[in-house]
Amino acid sequence: MNIVAVSEAPYRPAEDLDAIEKTVAEVRHAFHDIQAADGHWLYELEADATIPAEHIMLGHYLDEIDEALEQKMAVYLRAGQGKHGGWPLFHDGDLNISATVKAYYALKLVGDDIDAPHMVRAREAVLAHGGAARSNVFTRFTLAIFEQVPWHATPVMPVEIMLLPRWFPFHIDKVSYWSKTVIAPLLVLTALKPKARNPRGVHIHELFAIPPAEEKTWNTNPTGDRIGDAFLLLDKVLQKLEPRFSKRRRRRAVDRAVAYFTERLNGEDGLGAIYPAMANSVMAYDALGYAKDHPDLVIAKKSIKKLVIETDEQAYCQPCMSPIWDTCLAAHAMMEAGETGRGDHTGRALDWLKDRQILDVVGDWASQRPNLRPGGWAFQYWNDFFPDVDDTAVVALALHRADPERYAEAIERATEWILGMQSENGGWGAFDAENEHYRLNSIPFADHGALLDPPTSDVTARCLSMLAQLGFPRDHPAVVKAVDFLKAEQEHDGSWFGRWGTNYVYGTWSVLCAMNAIGEDPSQPYLRKSIDWLKGRQGDDGGWGEDCATYWAEHRSKYMSSTPSQTAWGLMALMAMGEVDSDAVKDGIDYLMAAPRDGTKWDEESYTAAGFPRIFYLRYHGYSAYFPLWALARYRNLRRANDNAVAFGM
Repeated sequence: MNIVAVSEAPYRPAEDLDAIEKTVAEVRHAFHDIQAADGHWLYELEADATIPAEHIMLGHYLDEIDEALEQKMAVYLRAGQGKHGGWPLFHDGDLNISATVKAYYALKLVGDDIDAPHMVRAREAVLAHGGAARSNVFTRFTLAIFEQVPWHATPVMPVEIMLLPRWFPFHIDKVSYWSKTVIAPLLVLTALKPKARNPRGVHIHELFAIPPAEEKTWNTNPTGDRIGDAFLLLDKVLQKLEPRFSKRRRRRAVDRAVAYFTERLNGEDGLGAIYPAMANSVMAYDALGYAKDHPDLVIAKKSIKKLVIETDEQAYCQPCMSPIWDTCLAAHAMMEAGETGRGDHTGRALDWLKDRQILDVVGDWASQRPNLRPGGWAFQYWNDFFPDVDDTAVVALALHRADPERYAEAIERATEWILGMQSENGGWGAFDAENEHYRLNSIPFADHGALLDPPTSDVTARCLSMLAQLGFPRDHPAVVKAVDFLKAEQEHDGSWFGRWGTNYVYGTWSVLCAMNAIGEDPSQPYLRKSIDWLKGRQGDDGGWGEDCATYWAEHRSKYMSSTPSQTAWGLMALMAMGEVDSDAVKDGIDYLMAAPRDGTKWDEESYTAAGFPRIFYLRYHGYSAYFPLWALARYRNLRRANDNAVAFGM
């Protein structure tokens, strides 16, 4: 008799709920180990080479050089150089001319020989891309301060902007929070035109294809439209007129700018709680002649020191900190993993969050909503003038999930503020309402494309999720407007754009969670189209990986290796649509279970978030921790309950 061997089916982690349970428990307990004594969680937040390069340059501007620290930052910068010879905006990205110029200059400042192989490669790459003159506006402002380019290489931004009435086409209230905190001290610098001390006399003449004195074309039309051409012409006129501006009026404008950013200095958390604004405030105070022991200058410098991440071998400067964002997202993951948020580790985190709510400071958002009471949360430890709509919605969702009675007052104030911040078109921006003055994108200064803060799908979806979880009915006017906005924003292929996370996977996850929360039927054609798109983007390994280059239209469909954070978004999006038993979800779970992990964090080198699309990207070190935990725990919960309905807004 012939005996035929029957091979066993291959092991599939998604079918092994006990193995998933074990992983969830391990990660959950690892979160306990890294929780701060006061209850919050904080992970590193990494940007590109520009921030550590600017940190080095600031030391040389002030002639306050920390030799040991800048040498460690040089190690970090050298390690980030790409195969193309330059520095990218994100892991394995294309060369970015501005990041490369700053990184090269910083390395030369710390003493790297220009004939060293890495410097030769960088210099050749810059020249091959047109030279340092092709850098963006912010880089050229820095180069002007270091006397590497003439001031006319930058667009005119007269400090008198601070005196303009609100009806004027350009006003400080008409730009985003990050823009105004960067611009206000920058206007002082453009008025005073200080010179960096640059004690070692380091220059980068070799990075210019044409000597800067002979360069004819510096400023460009960012959008290419007719109004941009008009703004370019206006800039040429202002270049000639600015030296003749009234000195008395200029002094008054400088005083107004200083008063604006000093009022918002924000203690040790810094102006706007973001590095570029902090650095500009330090340089502005220095240019104004503030003594080194002046309290405002001292605290501004201290806020920058808090951003530095230093190890024995290297160091870098973070663009900001993300404690509230990390804590509220970790809290969601931990509750999904089994904690109640009452008297446990997550409960301590939620109590910490509650105490961070901004209840007394009327921030800059009030320029559009003057009668609205404050009630939001910042992204950073404190940033009272600039609470974040996205953070506020996610914190409120977590508080409500844990204990709607205990946190009733905080939730009520948050809801009031969120409702008040909805724009007329039904969407929500990140920090402001009605911040859609799109013509300003055409001014030469706006070549970075991040001057404004219009409503976006991801933030709108989060606010809609919050309202739905809190019990707002489908026919509530705010809900109706939000749904209409999101339907109008859907891309032709069924996806949604992700403004703050990379990219369409993030946006689609955000919106599908919201649509589930308000009870939309997943069989509707527009949602089926989205589900099909998401499944079509899944990699052969079961995960999802979307390149940061997808923010450029020509790279819209660019894949990259799967990442744990993006895979978690894809999984939670599909589970929100009732797809827990689908092969796509099981394949994604298999990917996460097989992916390498150390403690709370799955291995993830790629950047999966956008600070400003096409300009500035972020690597949240926490994303590869709480998002995979959240997805695995949700899958376990739904399978254990034999249910495919996600009960929460996120």
